[in-house]
Amino acid sequence: MSYLALGSVFLIPPVLVALVAALLRRPRRSWWTATAITALVLVALTVVFDSIMIAVDLFRFDEDALTGVRLVLAPVEDLAWPLAAALLLPALWQLLGKDESGSRT
Repeated sequence: MSYLALGSVFLIPPVLVALVAALLRRPRRSWWTATAITALVLVALTVVFDSIMIAVDLFRFDEDALTGVRLVLAPVEDLAWPLAAALLLPALWQLLGKDESGSRT
């Protein structure tokens, strides 16, 4: 299995949960902005620290399982994990939190 396929399988559930949260809870624009900023920060940190770890040879990827697209030294497939976290956690917060009237859903 390629890293892209693995990342895609891992990313599908968070995307679905985020879609359900968006449809059911209709979060405000500020929620979307905060989620997008969080995703950008996590992706940037992943690129920086993955690149450092790859540069000092802490780990290696099977080159045959990669697409070849890299951001600095980090393979683009490795960005699925921070994106999944940035989508899933805020979406679960929306789904499990209180609605605008203050009652639990």
